[in-house]
Parts: sequence; structure tokens; C-alpha cells
Amino acid sequence: MTGDVLALFADPLWGPILILIARVIDVSFDTMRVLFMVRGRRLPAGALGFLQALIWIVAVGNAIKHLGSVGHILGYATGFALGTVVGITIEKYVAYGLSHLHIISRHGGVEIAEALRDRGYGATEFSGFGRDGAVEIVTSVVQRAHVPEVLAIVDRYDPQAFVTVEDPQVLRGGSVVSREWPIPTPSRMVQRFRRT
Repeated sequence: MTGDVLALFADPLWGPILILIARVIDVSFDTMRVLFMVRGRRLPAGALGFLQALIWIVAVGNAIKHLGSVGHILGYATGFALGTVVGITIEKYVAYGLSHLHIISRHGGVEIAEALRDRGYGATEFSGFGRDGAVEIVTSVVQRAHVPEVLAIVDRYDPQAFVTVEDPQVLRGGSVVSREWPIPTPSRMVQRFRRT
């Protein structure tokens, strides 16, 4: 690093701020890396791991260099905390991957399945028997970003339906509605979180 940048890290005001920003970025990358890794996406996970490690070494190196400064230590710790929040927020917004919904309804299963199909989702329905008698069961695999829309459909036909949402480990055959991937902007993020 150049002398000017090193001088900024040593500054009692800018040093903690730069460390905080670096930690927010590296922990956000790490959160996304773990999510990609769990879903078996090696290349994005590896690329994010590389970037995360580069940023982390700069942040931790400068925090250790200035252990006598409470501001630098607080910048490091605060950056870690904020990075966790930002990483989870980004992951929620991007909603990468698929979800498997199990919908159990006493009276609205057929209507729910038809409404899902009308919106282009695949839906499998069958009958079952629960604690309180006959039920209609609907299962569907959708993009995670579409889960709120599917839940709104369920609520329209049976607000009391029992719904579970899981991450499928293996997916073969069938069809899943694709989605447009909007470029994240602050206004879209605010809009999306107001809906959830």
C-alpha cells in the first residue's frame, strides 16, 4: 500500500472509519460466500473468498497495528457487526436459490394449486389426513424471491393453511419459473423490505 493510504489508517479519525468499512465489506462477502458454498456454487464462493481474504488482511493488519487505539478496535468490532447485518440483508434481497413449499389446507388446496398454476408455478396436489380430518396438500418448488408471492396466494384462499418452506438439496426434472434479476438499488431494497 502507498504511504498516503497507510497514513489514513494510522489517523485517529479515518483509521477506524476505514477499518469499519473494510470489515463491513469483507464480512458481507463472507456471508454471501458461505451461502454460495452451502448451495454448491464453487466459483462464486471461491471468488468471494478471495476478495474477502484480501480485504480482511488489510483490515485486521491495520487493527492489530493500532491496538492502543480504542477507536481502531471499535471500528473493527463495529464493522464486523454491521457486516453481518449487511450480508444477511443483501442475501435476503438477492434471494438466490430455490425453496420447496409444503402447503396443507383444510379447504383451499385445490384453489391454491390452480392459482399457482395460473401464475406459472408448478404445483402438485394430493389429499391427506391430519389430526383434525381430511386435508388438501400442495407442494411447489419456486425461486426464493417468489416465496412472498406464493404465500400471498395461499393467504388469499386459506389464511389458516399450514405452510413450511425448505431449501431443496437435490432437484431433478419438473419446471421452476425463472425470474428477472434486478440490479440492486437502494430504492428497490427499501421497496422489497417494506413488502416483507
